[in-house]
Amino acid sequence: MADKPKVAFYWCASCGGCEESVVDLAEDILGVVEAVNIVLWPVAMDYKRKDVEAMPDGSILAAMINGAIRSSEQEEMARLLRRKSQVVVAYGACSHLGGIPGLANQFGRQRILDYVYDGAPSNVNPGHVRPQVRFQEDGREVTLPELWHVVRSLDQVVEVDYYLPGCAPTPKILKAALGALLSGNLPPKGTVLAPDIALCDECPRKATKPADMTFTSFHRPHQVKIDPEKCLLAQGLLCMGPATRGGCEALCTKGNMPCTGCFGPTSRVRDQGAKMLSSVTSNIQAKEEKEIDAVLAGIPDPVGTFYRYGLPKSLLRVKPGGPTA
Repeated sequence: MADKPKVAFYWCASCGGCEESVVDLAEDILGVVEAVNIVLWPVAMDYKRKDVEAMPDGSILAAMINGAIRSSEQEEMARLLRRKSQVVVAYGACSHLGGIPGLANQFGRQRILDYVYDGAPSNVNPGHVRPQVRFQEDGREVTLPELWHVVRSLDQVVEVDYYLPGCAPTPKILKAALGALLSGNLPPKGTVLAPDIALCDECPRKATKPADMTFTSFHRPHQVKIDPEKCLLAQGLLCMGPATRGGCEALCTKGNMPCTGCFGPTSRVRDQGAKMLSSVTSNIQAKEEKEIDAVLAGIPDPVGTFYRYGLPKSLLRVKPGGPTA
């Protein structure tokens, strides 16, 4: 085992789906285990932080870090793995773009804590107790990670070498990424390890996408019977395909659901949400303000729709050191 390349997997602010995606390699995971020495994978194996700290700097070939950076502990682990690894891969949408946890950047930290520990309907907290970073009793001290004011993508905290997009990355692109790492046949640093094409290019419905798209109304998927053969945008469903990188094998649209944008933008798009928002609003058929408002009422959560995965990396992002209320 000692002469095998060392690989680490770590989980920050995310749902755990990226950890599941490693298992989704199915029998191919046996080839991975045979080819590498996994030196850190807390969700699956009993490795300790002190074991990583004791490793020489740069001794890990690649660290696959999934999840956004929300707390002090997550930032500490990201910095530790950066020192110990030759290559750091932002694994999945939360690490790549901030992900769904990044939607918390719409609210200040105190507002979030107030809701979670007091305002949520299921809570009974008459003492208004809050988690403390440090607590002492009878000469003993316990500590908890500190919740940062903003959610950040991994590359807003440490240098990232490559990005593996998706919520979660598909087994196909994970297998290709691991193969490239082990062979040393790597693309230029900073590359997103997925095709640099729009999702529409690999969507089986692309032949039915109108050349001139106009919108008279928008619907949420549960409100209409979706035609499984027709372009989802042409049916008034907000599909993020035109503004989203391909490589996911169009799994959502093949499943008769609109793309939500988890693979992020192509290299030609600066702000994924702004691109889609601009495209949609410029093609609304209505011209009068009231009529336009009626059409847009079909998008009840614009931030959650257009920036579901990428708010921390968008032009709308909150900067560290900014408003914290």
